[in-house]
Amino acid sequence: MPGLWVWAETIEKTLELLSAGAGLAARMGCPLVAWHCGEGDRQRLIAAGADEVWTLQGLEPGQPVESFVPLLADEARLHDPDLILLGGSPRFKEIAARAASRLDTGLCSDCIGLSWEDGTRQLKMERMVYGGAGVQTVVGRSRPVMATVPPRTFEPAAAVEGRSGAVRELAGRGLPGVEVLERRPRPKETADITEARVIVCVGRGIEKPEDLALARELADLLGGQVACTRPIAEELDWLPEETYIGLSGKRVKPELYIGMGISGQIQHTTGIRDSKVIVAVNRDESAPIFEASDYGVVGDLYQVIPLLIEEIKAVSKG
Repeated sequence: MPGLWVWAETIEKTLELLSAGAGLAARMGCPLVAWHCGEGDRQRLIAAGADEVWTLQGLEPGQPVESFVPLLADEARLHDPDLILLGGSPRFKEIAARAASRLDTGLCSDCIGLSWEDGTRQLKMERMVYGGAGVQTVVGRSRPVMATVPPRTFEPAAAVEGRSGAVRELAGRGLPGVEVLERRPRPKETADITEARVIVCVGRGIEKPEDLALARELADLLGGQVACTRPIAEELDWLPEETYIGLSGKRVKPELYIGMGISGQIQHTTGIRDSKVIVAVNRDESAPIFEASDYGVVGDLYQVIPLLIEEIKAVSKG
C-alpha cells in the first residue's frame, strides 16, 4: 500500500512530522500513516491528521528503540510506501540510516523543506549546505524516499475535532541487534535549549565567567535560557557543551534570540537562522551578526544589557 509514513522519538515531534506530511499526502493522493510506540496518544495522532496509526509493541527491558529497524524495513518492503519521514534526533537519524541501508534506498538528512511536483510526480527536498550558506535541492529517485527532519522545522499539527482513522497493531517486536549492558546518562546542567522560546546567547564579548550573571538575569526575566557560542563552551569551558549553538552544536528556533557580544560568524548564525526575532548587541558596528538580526544595538554590552534589564523590570512592575 503506497503511503506517507512518519515516526519520531516523541509524540510532540511526530505531530511536527504530521504537519509536514499532511499537505504532501493530499497532493500525492496517499494515506498518512503515523508510527507510534505505546498504547496512548493514538487518537491524538488521528486528530492531528493521521489516517492510520501503526502501533509498535513494547520493547523488552534494556532493548533500544533502534531494535525496530528490521521491522521498519520489513514493513516497507511489504507495503511499498512512497515516503518515510523520520525525526531528526540523533537516535532517529541512526534508525533512518540503518533502515535506508537495508532497503537500498536514498536518505536526505536534515531536510528543511518538502514539495511535491504533480507534473513529474517527484518529491523535492531541501537541506542546508556549506554551513548554512546555501540550500541544496534533492530529488528522491528510489523507493521509498526517506528523509529526516530536524526538530521544530515545522509547527505541530493542530487537532481537528471529529477526525477518524484506523489503528493497526504491528505484529513483530523489535529484534535486538545489540545488547545494552549498561546505561549511564551524561548529566545535563541545563534544560534542552532547542525547546526554549527565549534564548540569551553569549559570545567572546563576555570578559569573564562571573559576567554570565548578566545573561542569566536577563534570561530569567524573559522566561528563557542561556546559551553560548562554541568557544565559550569548548575552549573556555564557561558553559556546558549542550548549550552552544552553531553548525556543530545545537540549532534553535526560539521566538526571541538575544545575542550578547557575538560576532556572528556563519558557523554560529547557521544555528539561529530560524529564530523568529533576532536581537544583537555588539560594540563593533561592522559585526556580521547585524546582517542576520532583526534589531541591532551598537554598544558595549556591559552598558546596554543592564539598561535593558532595568527597563524590563520597570515594565513588569508597571
